[in-house]
Formats: sequence, C-alpha cells, structure tokens
Amino acid sequence: MAQSSIKTSLVFNVTRRDAELVPPARPTPYEYKELSDIDDQEGLRFQIPGILFYRNEDKNLTGSNYRGRDPAKVIKEAVAKALVWYYPLAAGRLMEISGRKLMVNCNGEGIMFIEAEADADADVTLQDFGEALQPPFPCFEQLLFDVPGSTNVLDSPLILIQVTRLKCGGFILAIRLNHTMTDAPGLFQFMNAVAELARGAQSPSILPVWERHLLIAREPPRATCEHREYDEVANSNINNTIIPLDDMVHKSFFFGPTEIAALKRFIPPYVKSSTFEIITACLWRCRTISLQLDPEEIVRMICIVNSRSLFNPPLPLGFYGNTFAFPVAISSAGKLSSNPIGYAFDLIKKTKANVTQKYMLSLAAFMVLKGRPHFTVVRTFMVSDVTRTGFGELDYGWGPSKYGGPAKAGVGAIPGVASFYIPFKNGKGERGIVVPICLPGNAMQIFIKELNSLLGDSPEHPIASSGLSRSISSSL
Repeated sequence: MAQSSIKTSLVFNVTRRDAELVPPARPTPYEYKELSDIDDQEGLRFQIPGILFYRNEDKNLTGSNYRGRDPAKVIKEAVAKALVWYYPLAAGRLMEISGRKLMVNCNGEGIMFIEAEADADADVTLQDFGEALQPPFPCFEQLLFDVPGSTNVLDSPLILIQVTRLKCGGFILAIRLNHTMTDAPGLFQFMNAVAELARGAQSPSILPVWERHLLIAREPPRATCEHREYDEVANSNINNTIIPLDDMVHKSFFFGPTEIAALKRFIPPYVKSSTFEIITACLWRCRTISLQLDPEEIVRMICIVNSRSLFNPPLPLGFYGNTFAFPVAISSAGKLSSNPIGYAFDLIKKTKANVTQKYMLSLAAFMVLKGRPHFTVVRTFMVSDVTRTGFGELDYGWGPSKYGGPAKAGVGAIPGVASFYIPFKNGKGERGIVVPICLPGNAMQIFIKELNSLLGDSPEHPIASSGLSRSISSSL
C-alpha cells in the first residue's frame, strides 16, 4: 500500500518565547459560574488539542492591511478582545465544590499564549507537511508545547494557543482546550469570534450565551433513560482498554465517493443511511477483528451525538456548552466479526436514535446520581464527526486554513480508543472524510487487510491501494 509524499521523517525544533497570560482587553465581571451536568463528567476532564495550518500568500490575504503583519501579534490581540465577551470560557479557572461540581472562577487571569517560530536551520515550510495535510502531524509536541504546570483540569488556563511562524511565511495555530468548558461547535464559535475580530470586526457576529442551567439536573434528579455507556465493567478504568499502549501506530484513511459507494453495497438500498453510520459500522467491525479478541468478549461502539438540534424550545443561539452524549452500541466480538456489515450498521443506527431531549436531561440527572462517572473504555471504540464544525473556514486575515481540526487520534487518557471524522480533499480533488486510527502495530496490519477486503481490494478504491496517508510510531 503506497504512502503519501509527506516526509514522515520530518524533524525540526522551534524557538518559543516564554508563555504569557493574555487577559481580556477590558475589565470583565468577577463572578462564579456553574458548569452544566453534561459538561461536568469525568470523561470530559482532559485537555483536547487541535491544529490549523495557514499559508501566507498575497492571494490569501483578506486585505492589504495584513501584508507583512505578524500573525502571532494579530491573533493575540484578537484573543484579548474576544475574551471580553468569552471571559468565562478562557479568562477564568476551574474549581471544584461539593459533589465534585465544577465552577468557573471568572477572575480574568486569561488564556496562555505562546509565540514561536521554526528554527532557521530547520528550513521548515508548510510544503514539508505535505500537500494533503492530515493527522498525525510530525513533531506535534513542538507545535503545541505543554507548559509545565498548565495541564491540570483545576486551577489551570482553560485554553492554550501557540502560533508558530514558518520560513515560507505560513504559520501554524495550535490550540489546547479544557474539554469540560465546551465542545467542537462551541470552540469553533469562540475561534470564529477571534477570527472576526482579527479581521477588523468591532464585536462577534454571534454573541456567547452561558445559560448552563438548561442542562443541569432537575430537583430531585431522576434518570429516566438507560445509559449503558457508563456500565460498570470488571477491571474497568482508563488504563485498561485491552490495547497495549507501548506499540501504538497512527494512520489516516480516506473515504471518498468511491469508498462510500463500495461500502453502501452492504446496506439494502431501501434503508435510509448516513455516511457516518456506514463508515462507523465498517471501522468498528474491522477494528474488532484486528484486535483478535475472544468471541465472547463484549465490545462497545460509542457514537458521539450532538443534541443541539433536539431541544424544544431550542437552545439559545450562541450557547457554547457541551451538548453531546456518548450513546453506545454493544455486541459480542464474535457476532460483530462474523456477521455482515449490516449487523453493525443496525446497532449504530438504533443507538444514535436513542439521543433525544429527554435522554440529555436524564443524562444530566445520571451524572449527579452516579458521582459523574467516566464512560466505559474497556473494549470500546469511539468516533466523533467534526466534518461540519467549520474549522477549515476560520480566517484570521490570511484566508481559510489549509487544514483545521483534530491533531491526532486517541486524545486524553484513552489514546487507543477515539477517532475523528475530518473533512478532506485528496490529491485528485475528491472531497471526502479522513479518519485517523490508532492501533497496535500488528493489529493495524490486520485492520488494513480487513478494510481492503470490504472495499474490494481493487485499484479502483484509493484507500485500498494508495489512500493510506501516512503512519508514525507513537510514544503514547
């Protein structure tokens, strides 16, 4: 299987200025704000990274005012302005009160910001990352530096941004977010406000709304739905995923029109299906086979479902709290591996349909009643669709990003569990979805074989012959 042209051996260093705190540009209220009971669960208490790549070419510039300007300075100034409106999200610090309840101390301390540039002798340009930008990205730890003492969930900066200038004039914006504060649509809303202010707007086009009480458990809390995603499993903890973490490999896979059409062959034409459901069924089955589990082992597929459109009355425009659930499909490894794709597809479709407004309010109550547990990670695969969040459209004055989205698969404390669906255009100009996968080396080989088998193992299917983007060994 051919690799893409990226320099997988690309190694470089960056020179960083000291990290600094960027407070709001104007005084903001000093107050305490409660997170919702959807925000406030163990499975969201981690830092999640993202990354955006920008070219610095005259044809990309929003206006002549940006020619010759320093993107780090432009973005830092815009962040300070945005924090006037978004002061709870990024200018405060989290604290924990009774019942493990999280609150934001809106003290105006600000976000953490790092200005950096690739070392001159490294001669690194945006082209060195490849024409088809997709995770995993080499030397990511250089592009988003974990400042010592800044990674705790409590009493640490809620957002860290690093802007790294490249020799070609392009730059890379990397961001790390405390996930309890917001989800992907909420982060986009904040980053888009920064982009609008960077381009000269006087205020964000969508003003932020806190209103986290809308997703706080009612009194008395009552869980009215089943929440199998939080099942208590023997030996279940975030370090027991049935995946050896000392031999992990990251690879990205492209699903374009040809691949989707090939997978649709396994679903009856009269059944309404989404691209998400089809790809997820395929990946879950291939991944389960690759791990060579005992047939009686129970495996889980968590489909992250955004509930924003399910509320009546609707959540207010500008609400930026976490609004997603972790509904889970469950099967034995043997049944999932031996049955056709349609078996996994049906389980996933039914699982997604479980998420309603009632389900979300039940989930909020469940968090309170059960002590805010972590979702079950044992023998679990989780996927999140970020194809519609719009990170690729963020324009800070240098045009839309060439890539904007997750930095890698397997974030947080569960490196072998999570994957993302990211919008992507391949070398042929075909639009589709790229999915970063993280597996042990031997399991990855089996995974590729199974995936090729489903797609017909034909040169007509790019994923089977050359769609594998790249791999790097990971020291997770």
